[in-house]
Amino acid sequence: MNALAAVMQLLVAAVFLSIPLIRHRYGPAAKTAAVAELRRQNVRPEVLEENKLRFDAGGHETAAPVAVAAVMTALAAVNFAGADLAQLLTWLFSSLVMLMNAVIVYSNLTAVRSVEAAFRRKGDLELARVEVKPFLQAAEDAFPRWVRAQTYLRNTVIFGGSSVALIAVSLI
Repeated sequence: MNALAAVMQLLVAAVFLSIPLIRHRYGPAAKTAAVAELRRQNVRPEVLEENKLRFDAGGHETAAPVAVAAVMTALAAVNFAGADLAQLLTWLFSSLVMLMNAVIVYSNLTAVRSVEAAFRRKGDLELARVEVKPFLQAAEDAFPRWVRAQTYLRNTVIFGGSSVALIAVSLI
């Protein structure tokens, strides 16, 4: 059962690594589309840089998923080794990964509202004028259509794989 848990944890690690890879590959196109939308709205595109808004895989967009992937890979190694702490660590980290992913899903579902609020909080009058929904839609449309399917698959692997890992270590 430890091996099953470990395989699920490796799958979770792999799908987390897909996040920065996709953003790295298609983030520049998303930025170009977002800039075009800002121009359509008569907003200076420089407002993105001035407020450190990015669409690529920089900063936490890479650090967080890579850190999660590293932890899940280490946890898989603990499970493959059959260590005594495997069950406890699996319960801790697999539960945490599911909770974090739930927050990510919620964040994606409420993106327009939260970006509007963030833009207002910045105190930049020009940024506050941005029509956020078409701005975000333009960036999202710059990603290939298969990315949406990959997002559903990623969420399924994270929630399903983590659940299977929890069940597997519980049966030991």
